[in-house]
Amino acid sequence: MATILIIFSTTDGHTRRICARIQSHLEAAQHEVTVVDVEQIGDLDLLAHDKLVIGASIRYGKHSKAIRRFVTERYAELGERPNAFFTVNVVARKPNKNTPETNPYIQKFLEQVPWKPDHLGVFAGVINYALYGPVDRTMIRFIMWMTKGPTDPSANVEFTNWQTVDEFAQHVEAM
Repeated sequence: MATILIIFSTTDGHTRRICARIQSHLEAAQHEVTVVDVEQIGDLDLLAHDKLVIGASIRYGKHSKAIRRFVTERYAELGERPNAFFTVNVVARKPNKNTPETNPYIQKFLEQVPWKPDHLGVFAGVINYALYGPVDRTMIRFIMWMTKGPTDPSANVEFTNWQTVDEFAQHVEAM
């Protein structure tokens, strides 16, 4: 049994759902899993865990400042344990942008931070217009129109391939 820490940053809650799926998989394999929002991490001892996973969503082409700051400040600790990083973004709904090698957001993030994760994952997110305020709804609809995504303001479309999430969890288990 390993102790695994999953740290996440989410905009509308979907990254937290993905973390819960990974947690469920790992706990079913008898691992002890703690899931913490990066905004609540404080000075939590990362090295008290055997494995570390970080998941972060994208909004308007960027990961949260909190996740970038956390990784930049604590990358040395992250590197002392087997570790993994995944990103959640709607661009990953496209087959040519759904891997760590082809997703522009994970590539950009890795260029901006000193941390070099052992394992990477990319998961497509959700468009749920009912959750967005008027400005975000308009902006996201415009972006979706430009990228040939759903623009119906009542749409709630989940693009996540849960099998890919399960495969990522299996890899974390095997690290």
